[in-house]
Amino acid sequence: MTEEPLRIDVALPAGVVTVPASLSQRTGGVDRGTVIIAHGAGAGMEHPFLVGFAAALNDDGFATVRFDFPYRAQGRRMPGPAAHAIATWHAVVDAVRSRTDGPVWAAGKSYGGRMASMAAAEGMDVAGLVYLGYPLHAPGKPEKPRAEHLPDVAAPQLFIEGTNDPFIQPVEQFDAVIETCRDARVVWIDGGGHSFEVKGSKRPTDVIGASLGPLVTSFAMTRR
Repeated sequence: MTEEPLRIDVALPAGVVTVPASLSQRTGGVDRGTVIIAHGAGAGMEHPFLVGFAAALNDDGFATVRFDFPYRAQGRRMPGPAAHAIATWHAVVDAVRSRTDGPVWAAGKSYGGRMASMAAAEGMDVAGLVYLGYPLHAPGKPEKPRAEHLPDVAAPQLFIEGTNDPFIQPVEQFDAVIETCRDARVVWIDGGGHSFEVKGSKRPTDVIGASLGPLVTSFAMTRR
């Protein structure tokens, strides 16, 4: 296993912000392309869930790139404008493409996945998108869905969702949103919450993240 720190420049209206990233891959073996992984709103790229998720993908022959959004790089706790996150996604994809000719997938936990979908709706070119708990709406506020852009996403989409996730209740609303997508599939984690924790099952966070890796491998291998 090799891990290489990266620094990626993101052009924002107020100037260029340099965000940290980490490229991980197994040496030798299968080369299946690169999965770029974005964090959720409340944690950065070093969160154990994402580290475990990336390690599982590395074991399956993918390179992975985890990165921080500008607000994290600048020491802030709350996300900035969506346009900043979208610009970051474009910059990271461009940086990865400058290093490899293989397929590139975009994956993100909650907020990070939603920002990837918005970038893809605006034309970001990736082989597919993976949402680790898509935040359709804030808990208890289904009247404010975040889905208008999803029909504009041309790339295949994989939604990995917990059946007890409050961000997608009622499930009938979520199902209706999926029907508007061009090419989407859903994998349900029975009993899973927004971070795929299951009541009564005590698993380390990195193990939970790693458990989702094979689902992404299966998705990517059928979309090549």
